Amino acid sequence: MGQASRRAFLVVIPLAVLVCLLAPGTAAAQEFISYSSNPRNILEGNWQSCQDDRVRYAERVYDHIVNGVPQFEVHLGPRREFGIFTGVQDEHREHNSPENLLEPHVVTMQGSRAQRRWELPSLKLAFTVTLGGGSRTDCESWYILLEPLEKTSD
Repeated sequence: MGQASRRAFLVVIPLAVLVCLLAPGTAAAQEFISYSSNPRNILEGNWQSCQDDRVRYAERVYDHIVNGVPQFEVHLGPRREFGIFTGVQDEHREHNSPENLLEPHVVTMQGSRAQRRWELPSLKLAFTVTLGGGSRTDCESWYILLEPLEKTSD
């Protein structure tokens, strides 16, 4: 991807997220919009965690299974909490447990911004989350990127 294409990509994505956030309609409790600029990325897209009727933020779990073998699960939310756990299971895992490979598991705000990158050598992964512009008190919109830690040259 050339420098001009990269800049255009960095401008288009935040604008697309902003349009989605400002569009009329009822906000979903949770939503993940997948898109990828690189086919090697495992998970890339926009994750939105909104409050439900009981004023709780939504959570989504992504199970990564390769050739029928469970590898790991990624927890998105609620709100600013994230987790990656080895293996896949049906029971919910507590994000503050020692099995969570993300430390710290809560992304802290710095003014009106939040971003965190974790490198997980045991899974050969890098996980980056960035709070998107247009997030509101009842919904937080995050850009999610889960990628191989060591990229090979194409």
